[in-house]
Amino acid sequence: MCGIAGLLHLDGRPASPIVLRAMTNAIAHRGPDGEGQFCDGSLGLGHRRLSIIDLSDAARQPMSTHDGRFVMTYNGEIYNFQEIKSALTMRGHVFRSSGDSEVLLAAFAEWGVGALQRLNGMFAFAIWDAAERVLTIARDRFGVKPVYYALSNRTFMFASEIKAFRAVPGHYFRLDVEGLAEYLSFQNFFTDRTLFANAKLLPAGCYIQIRPGAEAPVQRRYWDFAFEEPAGAVDEHALIEELDRLFTQAVSRQLQSDVAVGSYLSGGIDSGAICATAAAELPQMQTFTVGFDLNSASGVELGYDERSRAEHLSYLFGTEHYEMVLKAGDMERALPRLAWHLEEPRVGQCYPNYYAARLASKFVKVVLSGTGGDELFGGYPWRYYRAVVNDNFDHYVEKYFGFWQRLVPSEVLPDLMRPVWGRAAHVSPQEIFRGVFQAHAEQLTRPEDYVNHSLYFEAKTFLAGLLVVDDKLAMAHGLESRVPFLDNDLVDFAMKLPAHLKLGNLTEVVRLNENEPGGKAERYRERTKDGKLILRRMIERRLPQTIAQREKQGFSAPDASWFKGESIAYVRRRIFNDRAALYDYLDRDTVQSLVSDHLEGRQNRRLLIWSLLNIEQLLEAYF
Repeated sequence: MCGIAGLLHLDGRPASPIVLRAMTNAIAHRGPDGEGQFCDGSLGLGHRRLSIIDLSDAARQPMSTHDGRFVMTYNGEIYNFQEIKSALTMRGHVFRSSGDSEVLLAAFAEWGVGALQRLNGMFAFAIWDAAERVLTIARDRFGVKPVYYALSNRTFMFASEIKAFRAVPGHYFRLDVEGLAEYLSFQNFFTDRTLFANAKLLPAGCYIQIRPGAEAPVQRRYWDFAFEEPAGAVDEHALIEELDRLFTQAVSRQLQSDVAVGSYLSGGIDSGAICATAAAELPQMQTFTVGFDLNSASGVELGYDERSRAEHLSYLFGTEHYEMVLKAGDMERALPRLAWHLEEPRVGQCYPNYYAARLASKFVKVVLSGTGGDELFGGYPWRYYRAVVNDNFDHYVEKYFGFWQRLVPSEVLPDLMRPVWGRAAHVSPQEIFRGVFQAHAEQLTRPEDYVNHSLYFEAKTFLAGLLVVDDKLAMAHGLESRVPFLDNDLVDFAMKLPAHLKLGNLTEVVRLNENEPGGKAERYRERTKDGKLILRRMIERRLPQTIAQREKQGFSAPDASWFKGESIAYVRRRIFNDRAALYDYLDRDTVQSLVSDHLEGRQNRRLLIWSLLNIEQLLEAYF
């Protein structure tokens, strides 16, 4: 687990080691254990090291093959590297180190981009082929590890984080108003845009290649999600057995480490199942929970603190457990550093994740996370219910799009972005939304097909956003976050499970919609136990039934209450400041009217307020 950076001057100028070091210094938090640079004419590679597997100097990067033809800078973990190493050894490869980095490099030397199909892990890497003079940059199947790239003044640059680009002479940061329109619609990015003009995030499951003299990189996809219904009847008991085997295997694979491994532990089933499985192999494993002071919370927020549930699970598993309590005001204290690390806010209020990573980093260098369980096994039933009954694919997109406008609806964007709307008026959030889906709408005939299409959409967008946040905030503290649910074999299995083994009450929702044309699926919006049915049944083997059947609970602070209470002065000071940087891009009256709706109790706009605070802090930090 590390930080990578590099550049290729397309006009032939020589790469500068001084610039490379400045780029890697900008992301030094990702790799406090070492650094390195490599230059070959116009090509430069940089690396920051976080030592996890093979702590010796033999694993230092940038790393080259014996003959010097291939040179690599790599961030991640390949969990099946021992199997790949055995295959490569039989082909005559000799290894100097005991880790996965050299195996990845040798695999690429042997199979080229075909090696990507063999890798089970999380990764972002760049490999320079000195003979063919081509640079290849790749990202793992699911997007656990990020890599950004930009093209400026005939210089192609890439890095684990955008902040590294500021070290490249002649490159300046500008806000991307098209990206801002996309973010304000979805609180996320469904394309490869960011809030930084000209900086793109390489999509998950893709690689790009570029040569000196080229105009731009060429991007190709090597893998994609494919949720689909199996043909014929299925044996539920056999599927539960196979799920149990694959889940155990996934957790075991991700325990490989030469340093201490811990785990996040909420009161939920995903982290609970991971901890139960890992604790069987790691006695007295350390676990971490963040809770919330709920003295001023109200309504559903009174259930947000899961410390007592986590403590109970820790007792059952025999873990060494640590917890932290967040209060109103902790967001304000964290936001300057958080916004600098995060660079692009996504999918919800993530400062609790920042504190959780900080807590875990005091005790371990590797932490297991439950991210991915919901997206693979149907953990958000109230979302899918909104669109499973429709007239056709266009109607499905219309209904689902309406739900996913998380911050402001499309009709509000022109007023909200009035100062820059002339540069963003051509942006169509609905077309961006539609563009996520695979081009096989004609195959969608049953409610189950639409459920699988929704699972595809959320894996490509919501999960992608969660993973960016998880990576940035863990690496801000020199902490490696691993996600056992995103094991290749487990994902391949989950994508082929029938919808009725993931989602309960689907038949009832369909009947309700068909009998009442207006559609009453809203009645099921809070039916949070309806999801992940087969996962719950498997988990009952590890956890008490009362825990396995708990309702879905997100990891969120009671900010709806805090923004109207203890944090109201902070919100007013930042957003009701007429000189705020926000108002170079957003209309002051529209922003303050929307925020006042929340402060005065007319509407819950906690996600919008959080996003505005982040953008303001981001503008101060980078623009």
